[in-house]
Amino acid sequence: MKMTLALAQIETKLGDVEANLAKHLDYIEKAKKEKTDLLVFPELSLTGYVLQDLVASVARRPTEDDPVFSPLLTASKNLDLVVGFVDEDSRHRFYIASAYLSGGKLIHVHHKVYLPTYGLFDEGRFFAWGDKVRAFDTRFGRMGMLICEDFWHASPPYLLWLDGADIMLFSSASPGRGLNDKEKLESARWVERVTKAYASMFTTFVAHANRVGYEDGLHFWGGATVFDPNGEELSRGPYNEEALTFTQVDLNQLRRARARLPLLRDERTGLVQKELDRILQK
Repeated sequence: MKMTLALAQIETKLGDVEANLAKHLDYIEKAKKEKTDLLVFPELSLTGYVLQDLVASVARRPTEDDPVFSPLLTASKNLDLVVGFVDEDSRHRFYIASAYLSGGKLIHVHHKVYLPTYGLFDEGRFFAWGDKVRAFDTRFGRMGMLICEDFWHASPPYLLWLDGADIMLFSSASPGRGLNDKEKLESARWVERVTKAYASMFTTFVAHANRVGYEDGLHFWGGATVFDPNGEELSRGPYNEEALTFTQVDLNQLRRARARLPLLRDERTGLVQKELDRILQK
């Protein structure tokens, strides 16, 4: 089975959900023309990143009667979508979230579980922490979604792998920091290393969509990537400019990679559980 995956590295307008929605719909039309099966947008793609006191005013519920999600759900009848937004629950807690839309329906929502509060980050001050890491079924197989800081910790990708995710979709609003040999940002180098490593260790497809542009003094670098279950790079988006990056994903690679390197078969989850119980009891 093969699919066409597209990663949209876009520049968003802080707090302007209507303008960002219009850009989403424009990119969806571009992706449709290329017969795209799945289009992935970055972290907080509908709202912008440095929201602070704007959080409550831009929050949405991913339902058919929401004026922002209604056209996105309609668009998902033609291709599957991953969009980034602020999710508000019934008790008015706000989460950095990614929604997977397909066939006009909401398939899954992931709430960011790790909120960085170091360096230039202050997410824990404005958002609630997610408390679930779950894979989910799609028409292309079982997938998992993580948001930025989530995949800087080894446990969320590991849990998705054990829960059956054969395709991991990572979204970021990753600011550029540091230069490596005056050619590549240090933050870009580290993200690319991490995503390549997960693809290799978990014999899984890993796709990463990062935003671009400037916001409140932060510079976002783009650089979308897709790695196959052998850790080989299938595609790469440009740095520092808006772009759609298309990738032909051959899901038959999963079988070939795991027959050659049966890491999933040999994983000792009982041992992991036993040792975690021991460590947590200290």
